Amino acid sequence: MEKENILLTGSDGFIGRSILNQITNTYNDKFNVYTFEKNNITNNEYWIEQLNELVKDSDVILHVGADSNTQNFDLNDVFFYNYYFSKVLFDLISENNNDKRTIYSSSAACYGTQGMPETIYAWSKYLAEQYGYSKLEDFVSLRYFNVYGPGESNKGNMSSIPYQALTTENDYFYLFPGDPKRDFIYIEDIVEANLHPVFNDIKKGVYDVGTGEDNSFEKIIEFFELGIKYLDKTKIPKNYQYQTKANKEKFMEGWKAKYSLKQGLEMYKESLN
Repeated sequence: MEKENILLTGSDGFIGRSILNQITNTYNDKFNVYTFEKNNITNNEYWIEQLNELVKDSDVILHVGADSNTQNFDLNDVFFYNYYFSKVLFDLISENNNDKRTIYSSSAACYGTQGMPETIYAWSKYLAEQYGYSKLEDFVSLRYFNVYGPGESNKGNMSSIPYQALTTENDYFYLFPGDPKRDFIYIEDIVEANLHPVFNDIKKGVYDVGTGEDNSFEKIIEFFELGIKYLDKTKIPKNYQYQTKANKEKFMEGWKAKYSLKQGLEMYKESLN
């Protein structure tokens, strides 16, 4: 059986690298993987020609690559990597063969606090998602909620609360007051969500990728047996989301998260130990 070709952007990042590892370790007999990274983008437009050649030769596109720093307030920088790069990619797909399955990594930040984006990062992801949806015939957008798990050590301040709690040298942890809650989802579930539309006939659409449960930050800190201290409320960023929870009615048909928060934290702790 002839292998299919997958184009994966962002394979040097937390989620992209996890997807690449899963494909090469488990589905090496089914897929060849081409990668395209941010460092392939040059000051001239030659990178677009390179990207076009990869698109032409690919059967499936997994577009994961982006600036994932939600606190980056450089409008030009965020929109170049998160919107313009995505637009170029989606245009190339449309020009070459508009029925190539395209799976886009979006974000729950698109929901903001009132159902619409409220930050530069969120708008960049939302506009790219909506452009892809309007441009491509076979487009699946995955709105990730709060992802954690092995492989995020390079994310710095953007690393998950579980990672920060696992690696702190203190016996306490600082949290925002007000009991914020998040839908924490383990990295293996995110990987499976990306591969689900590769193997299944999923309708074009925008889908939530979370557990469908919300949990407090306190629950995670207590799991790791750390004390809790609270920051002054003036430290809370503008447009901070106090609660996120994926809507199970917006999951892809046939997909749901396998791991509860407790199971994910236990596996994460074991992997780091």
